[in-house]
Amino acid sequence: MATVVGKAPTMQPPGETPLEQLEQLCDPGSFRPLRSGVSSLRLGERATPGDGVVAGAGEVEGRPVFCYAQDPKFLGGSLGEVHAETIVRTLQMAGDAGAPVVGFVRSGGARLQEGHAALAGYGRIFRASVQLSRKVPQISILNGISAGGGAYSPALTDFVVMTKESRMFLTGPKVVAEAMGEEISMENLGGPRVHGKNGVAQIVADDTEGAIAKTRHLLALLPQRIGGELPLHPPVGPDGSDPGLVVPSEQRKVYDVREVAAGILDSGTFLEISPRWAPNMVTAIARLEGRPVGLIANQPKAIGGVIDAAASEKAAIFVNHCDRFGLPLLVFVDTPGFMPGKVQEEAGVIRHGASLLRAFAGATVPKVTLVVRKAFGGAAITMNSKDLGADVVFSWPGAQIGIMAARQAVGIIHGRALSAGEGPSRDELSDLYSAEHLTAEAAAASGWVDEVIDPTWSRDRLAWALRSLGGR
Repeated sequence: MATVVGKAPTMQPPGETPLEQLEQLCDPGSFRPLRSGVSSLRLGERATPGDGVVAGAGEVEGRPVFCYAQDPKFLGGSLGEVHAETIVRTLQMAGDAGAPVVGFVRSGGARLQEGHAALAGYGRIFRASVQLSRKVPQISILNGISAGGGAYSPALTDFVVMTKESRMFLTGPKVVAEAMGEEISMENLGGPRVHGKNGVAQIVADDTEGAIAKTRHLLALLPQRIGGELPLHPPVGPDGSDPGLVVPSEQRKVYDVREVAAGILDSGTFLEISPRWAPNMVTAIARLEGRPVGLIANQPKAIGGVIDAAASEKAAIFVNHCDRFGLPLLVFVDTPGFMPGKVQEEAGVIRHGASLLRAFAGATVPKVTLVVRKAFGGAAITMNSKDLGADVVFSWPGAQIGIMAARQAVGIIHGRALSAGEGPSRDELSDLYSAEHLTAEAAAASGWVDEVIDPTWSRDRLAWALRSLGGR
């Protein structure tokens, strides 16, 4: 765990002090401090309550929130016993009040001067955060440099928001150079490009102001506490586009599934989670007719929407989050299947795929699926199929649903005849197989799909399904 000796504090730019950040997070005039942070002490002077961290409570869109912000100008933001006590007390009060917690984390790690007391402080924070995860949402904002325990602490929360200038790592570049002989910059070791791609950070913002705006947006989509009511807003129409016009009729042509979502979900409410990690699977929180929902969608724009190990892991984590927060799930399906090959098998695609199956099958929130263009094989089951537990499954008319694509299927069924050049051609056999086994109408006749709908009906039918299921 990284350690910091600390240095004398310096003046901070206007709008960037811990207190100002907390005031910007909360509704104007609503923040009240629980303890005052200490930013005026010199190394060796006696610390007073707060010890380099400001904590308190306020409101976001009129709803209570607890929050704290570490002060990197006081001993490098290092954590000591009193500093830890302030954070733990804030977490405990949030749990008792049933309100979310937001932490601005900027810490060099455990404070050398306090030795075991500083290490114990991190242990108490970790324990309190894990216990709190059963009660309320937790969000961390990284807007500086955090190392050691200052990296583990946000990783235990539900969402990590990083600014472009922030850095987070267990051990810094100097330690890496000494231990591994590897020269690396802080940005390449733990910048947002690294953690946005590996899934550690779910949201990346340009600066602290942007991070605060995204955090307020996120809080407005989440319940105050686990098991609490979701915040409802007046319905807002979509951007006006016909979602069906976004999707090419040709199976191999790509498109951006987020444009389909824009034609269905409430305009201006879409907040994508982990966009750079496994981009072939889109996960987002938004509103549909004013109700918060979690969206999971295959992304044909990235490797054709194929599901790989990383996409399975990303989706499974997101499903579990939504189930915990009581967010109904919308699932948009357009995938040719799971990624084959040695690399994926070595990456544990079976284990990660099973995690996604387990997440969908175990989720108790309403779950509605829309097959947009294609769903084949195990991926068709995994993407919240009816038999896996989907409450309602819709499909657009041109979608293909089955064990595998027609050309591959007839190659197996009629392989000998095709090799010998006997009987109908591969294209003819493919058309016959597709018409009999792969159409949305065939899937509806078998019970795999509940209703085949025109794309222009999608918003209405999905909203109806969630309204009908909302009381459960």
